Amino acid sequence: MKQKGFETFWVTPVLLLLLVVITTSCRQPKEAPDPKLLTADHLVHNHVDQLTKVIIHDAFSPPVASRIYAYTSIAAYEALRFSRPGYPSIAAQLHAFAPMPQPQPGKSYNYLLAATKAFFTVAEKVTFSTDTLHQYQARIYDDFAQLLDKETYDRTLAFGEAIGKKVLERTTIDNYKETRGMDKFLGENTDGKWRPTAPDYLDAAEPYWALIKPLAIDSASQFPCPAPLPFSKDTNSQFFKNTYEVYQIGKNLTDEQIAIAKYWDDNPFVMEHSGHMMFANKKITPVGHWIGIAAIASKMKALPAVEAAQVYALTATAIFDSFICCWEEKYRTQVVRPITVIHDLIDRNWQPLLQTPPFPEYTSGHSGISAAAASVLTARFGDGFAFEDTSDLQYIGMKRSFASFRQAAEEASISRVYGGIHYRTGVEVGALQGNKIGAYINNKIRLKE
Repeated sequence: MKQKGFETFWVTPVLLLLLVVITTSCRQPKEAPDPKLLTADHLVHNHVDQLTKVIIHDAFSPPVASRIYAYTSIAAYEALRFSRPGYPSIAAQLHAFAPMPQPQPGKSYNYLLAATKAFFTVAEKVTFSTDTLHQYQARIYDDFAQLLDKETYDRTLAFGEAIGKKVLERTTIDNYKETRGMDKFLGENTDGKWRPTAPDYLDAAEPYWALIKPLAIDSASQFPCPAPLPFSKDTNSQFFKNTYEVYQIGKNLTDEQIAIAKYWDDNPFVMEHSGHMMFANKKITPVGHWIGIAAIASKMKALPAVEAAQVYALTATAIFDSFICCWEEKYRTQVVRPITVIHDLIDRNWQPLLQTPPFPEYTSGHSGISAAAASVLTARFGDGFAFEDTSDLQYIGMKRSFASFRQAAEEASISRVYGGIHYRTGVEVGALQGNKIGAYINNKIRLKE
């Protein structure tokens, strides 16, 4: 039967049945979740890996990335510590955290699920790409819902969310929001003082980070550094000799030095130039690199979830506090970068292997946070802990092997000289400060009751 403008088709009962059979057969039945999910230690690592991808996508600066890893990792540990007896609150041993929620006596919980909820309750407030986080979480929550009775499931989610919100209270009083609205820092043209560097001449990054409230240490000035070398144009001065060393190394780099510099570059937002074309290349941050090393060590030792969460929390705390101390030194001394001095006094055409980060030179942030992270990881896993570092493999296609965490930190430090972005004094003093911060945290934070 035809009608004007369209056709009507009659569907017989047999055809209808056939359509139902075909449609049903095309649907893939939902795979039942593995009951081992309830105690799956790998979930802790998966969550951190997912967060790293979001941090790369959102292109957070290294100091801000350290804040994200610290708060999320502390939240996860504060929930997971109840999964085994004898694990004290880390938040209670840090500054300005309110007491964490406690599970109800006699009630059942799944603390891995609680840690998941706590972790992402924080992550969603301190990152931008929340849709990605929602999609990742939805699958996990759905699987847990099928394995737990509704009462336990709901109680667990509420507990995890309560911990996450309590950790978030600390983010509102750490001065982060206040520093967002402060004036830009453009440096000055005074000899020896930092000013924006080629090729992009960007404003200084996070000039007020020293105002952020530390987690474990008492203040940004608790671990002062010796004064930087005084600026001098005299070719016999130590400052000029240090600058000339950077220049000479940059002109005569070996293949190994190039590989080391590129491996530890960890610049989250490199501006690539090709003729008149310019584009950004996103990579892992120095923080993400060391969080990745913490993950590798935890997996090698097959740590249970609560201990892995503890390792993440300690590593992130050490890095967070190290950035605060380093940034206090950077913007108080405002030491000029090598590229500026070399262009002014030695060779206008010289270019460093790595793109110079947009903030003062002294001290090296990568050296400081690497030393701090290596210090807490060495205290946890031992001084001779050999490992293959694959944390950056999926991002830059490179991996390297190290006999210890300290060896990795030392290589990360000298890589900044090879890359042409730091003087030797900047990396040496930065590492010294980071070691002191790591040692302080090792002595302060109690890991077992």
